[in-house]
Amino acid sequence: MKKILLTGLPGVGKTTIIKEFVQNYRSHCAGFYTEEIRENNVRMGFKLITLDGNSCIMAHRNIRSPFRVGRYGVSLECIENFGVSAIKEAIAGKKIVVIDEIGKMELFSQKFKDVVIEALDSNCPVLATILSAPNPFCDKIKARTDITIFEITLPNRNTVVKQILEKLT
Repeated sequence: MKKILLTGLPGVGKTTIIKEFVQNYRSHCAGFYTEEIRENNVRMGFKLITLDGNSCIMAHRNIRSPFRVGRYGVSLECIENFGVSAIKEAIAGKKIVVIDEIGKMELFSQKFKDVVIEALDSNCPVLATILSAPNPFCDKIKARTDITIFEITLPNRNTVVKQILEKLT
């Protein structure tokens, strides 16, 4: 089955591509994406939103947690109760598994890492965004021979959706 990873610098449009794909193929997809939480035009954190409409605050400046990325406290409860569950549901339902993203915050959770491997080892197609910076877990995933990686850049971000559609559909 097809496994596609999107990588690229922050803010280049990876999540936008995921959302555009899901908008066109919602009934065939399950999983989650993330969105910034902004207050007065200042990024305060990140929300995890499952494709069936549930959401939780994954990271926020006001979350007190031993797990931190920069100024954000990370909620493992959100990642595990919503993100991991959404991936498991996608696998069980034989849907396209959408994961946005395999990143620093999510990687604090061993359950998340385990379910990512489970999704990649499954017969389900996978569309995921992944950390571009070096990371042992992410580097192992990117080295898999069953993975196609698209590096998203400003010049290619509007044309790559068509290539993803051709690979996944």
